[in-house]
Amino acid sequence: MELIGSIFIDHPELALFCSLALGYSIGKITIGSFTVGSVAGCLLAGVLVGQTGVVVSDDLKQAFFLLFLFSIGYRTGPQFFRSLNLSALPQIAITALLCVVALVVAVLLAPLMGLSVGIAAGLLAGGATESATLGVAIDSFAKTGADEAAQQIFDAEIATGFAVAYFVGVIATIFFHTQLAPRFYGRSLKEACAEHEAELEDDSAPMVPKHRDFEARAYRIAHEFAGHTVAEIEAQVPKHVRAYIDRVRRDDKILPTSRDMVLKDGDIAAIAGMRSFLIDHSDQIGDEVEDPELLDLPVETDDIVVTNNAVVNQTLGELSTRPEARTVFLRGIMRSGERLPIFRGVTLHKGDVVTVSGTRRHIVDAAAALGYLDRETSKTDMVFVAFFILLGGLIGIPALKYGAIELGLGTSVGVLLGGLVAGWLSSVRRTFGFVPEATLWIFDSVGLCVFVACVGITSGTSFVAGVLESGPSLIIGSLAIVILAHGSAIFVGRKVFNINEGVLAGTCCGAGTSAPALAAVQEAAQSQVPTLGYGLGYAVGNVLLALWGSVIVILLI
Repeated sequence: MELIGSIFIDHPELALFCSLALGYSIGKITIGSFTVGSVAGCLLAGVLVGQTGVVVSDDLKQAFFLLFLFSIGYRTGPQFFRSLNLSALPQIAITALLCVVALVVAVLLAPLMGLSVGIAAGLLAGGATESATLGVAIDSFAKTGADEAAQQIFDAEIATGFAVAYFVGVIATIFFHTQLAPRFYGRSLKEACAEHEAELEDDSAPMVPKHRDFEARAYRIAHEFAGHTVAEIEAQVPKHVRAYIDRVRRDDKILPTSRDMVLKDGDIAAIAGMRSFLIDHSDQIGDEVEDPELLDLPVETDDIVVTNNAVVNQTLGELSTRPEARTVFLRGIMRSGERLPIFRGVTLHKGDVVTVSGTRRHIVDAAAALGYLDRETSKTDMVFVAFFILLGGLIGIPALKYGAIELGLGTSVGVLLGGLVAGWLSSVRRTFGFVPEATLWIFDSVGLCVFVACVGITSGTSFVAGVLESGPSLIIGSLAIVILAHGSAIFVGRKVFNINEGVLAGTCCGAGTSAPALAAVQEAAQSQVPTLGYGLGYAVGNVLLALWGSVIVILLI
């Protein structure tokens, strides 16, 4: 240990990477349906490494935290700004209520339990399972004029509070929404989600079949189809069964089709669709022929980012009637990093990523109707990223002084807001600001984990004593935050807004930015319906709970 300690003290960068290696390993540990997670794992690993007495730079810690804040702003920007409308008011109200109650509970418990500012801030961050609160609180405390010793004590206390409260908060949130909340609803999440799925589907047949067996075959069209347009023939395809005429061989020429194209005797049509449909109805279509050249239809799968206001807030059922929809096959929809269920009643939001399969020509047509094709590049527009981090930080610097306290957004919240604007701009303008998903993961996961590992290293020597002293209070406080905050949200959500229980549970998980809780709720419901509420709650909850990091420091200092 002395040898390792001396190496880490001389080379703190190695101590940091040791913390990350241990932290991500600890994060993979699973107990039942609960997974420790990389954030908690890196914090605990940092505490362990911190026992050697190594010191890491505060500037390094802050730089990685700003990358994390930018990433969550960039990811949720389109959803956040889309939510600023009357139709989203119920979910916004529920999210705001949950976040406000969590703050009030933490503030009230601090004097009742004799908690210091650092412990109370850690309690709020952990109980609400929002890591951004942790960093914003540390940044805000640094602006109170506290000396270096006081700052170190605060960092150690908030790390202690967060570590204990986060574990309890995640487990309690999962238990609350999967076990307690259904008792209040009077029915299971599975029943509630099944009901909502039926409302969204409006038909017994699913929007996307379970067996996506799409292929193309060539047929010499039956005599009775001659003289009819492509649209007339395709109209005979049963509802919910996708099949279309892609192109036609006429004499020695291969012609692209349009809906008003009239077929002639002797035409050979390349028909793309579900294999089962083509097999069952081949005798009605015509004689199948072998035509490799006609069937040379390279199919690809691409992502389309939804930005066109003409399709935003339309349902999949409504969009399926558009001309561009006949030639592509829907594979999936992602919103705020979570996959949505696919039903005819699901509404598209700006910033959603729609995955479709088809030929390049047809995918380009669909992209023009929906928004734009997600760029096929791994390059990050770092000028854009750095500019908005700088701009957000500069916006957050101005502050009013009240005694020794500076009242302002702070650089952390400023960068979060900069990320929100950057994400929104990138979603509506394809020409700049592209940040690939892999880069966002680096900014999000590694940025946050480096930050919490640094916090753990800094507080390592006093962490254990803090847990022994404040552990019982933190457990009680975390349970109080979860029960009161989430309990208030589901009560108002059901009694006032009458939101479906599955969507409501997803909204609450999003408001608490708890992906593990969302996964547990989906597992209990055996449905993806909760994801429909998660995105908006996640976008608004991230902003509010990050702001609370400053608010709780100001209120309790």
